[in-house]
Amino acid sequence: MEKRILKSEVIDIIRGAISEDLNGFGDITSQYLIPPDKNSFSYIVCKEKSGAVLSGLDIAEFILKEVDSSINMDRLKSDGSALGYMDRICNITGSTLSILKAERTCLNFIQHMSGIATLTGEFVKIAEPYKVKIFDTRKTKPTLRKIEKYAVRCGGGYNHRFGLFDEILIKDNHIIAVGGISKAVESVRATAPTNLKIEVEVKDFSQLDEAITSKADIIMLDNMSTDQMIRAVKIIREKKGNSCLVEASGNVSLKNVEEICKTGVDIISVGLITHSAPAVDFSLEFEENVRV
Repeated sequence: MEKRILKSEVIDIIRGAISEDLNGFGDITSQYLIPPDKNSFSYIVCKEKSGAVLSGLDIAEFILKEVDSSINMDRLKSDGSALGYMDRICNITGSTLSILKAERTCLNFIQHMSGIATLTGEFVKIAEPYKVKIFDTRKTKPTLRKIEKYAVRCGGGYNHRFGLFDEILIKDNHIIAVGGISKAVESVRATAPTNLKIEVEVKDFSQLDEAITSKADIIMLDNMSTDQMIRAVKIIREKKGNSCLVEASGNVSLKNVEEICKTGVDIISVGLITHSAPAVDFSLEFEENVRV
């Protein structure tokens, strides 16, 4: 799975984060302390005792170069790497003032993104033996969806639709607004491009029968118990074989994900991995007596 993000995709996020910290004035503490011609050698280290999955190193380099194009980053790890306690992920050399300007912004992204990648990796590890894919959702922090979904990929997960514009997912409010699943699917099929798959969210077995009859490409079992999921998957397989993908969604946690995997679903979407992932502890350290 691709673990790469382009600067052009995130430059507005990066510039906004830098501006938030410097606000046009710069790092006034360092300006009063550090000679403008001083250079330093520094490095970023993982301080999470239980280890982590790295994400955000690409972003950190983009930030450093945006602050000062002469800064050099020597990568020791890559996004998606498994990290142990005190593993060094990169070395950074250049203007001391510039490194200090970029330090917190770099760490904020790495800590947040690695938190998502690490939590995603825990779900993926449980799901892999069952050949179930872990997907994210649109439950992301506003304006940070691009980096958060990238972090999911770094952790071995998959991206659900990026927004409302790139996939068709008929949810409960669509069904109520239109007057039923059959009407909703029929309307979409009559107007949407044929290459777009149609996913339908169902909450009960009446809706499930309607989704199957309407020939939905993907059926999402929303907030069903594991017993209900087992029954639903059995019905779908009997009527559709493997031509219809089955997704489980709603209140998924590390405690119940294995039981959900055992129901026979193909996909489990987990909002938790983006909206509630704890940050991973990283630190940028300066090394004394290193000539640069």
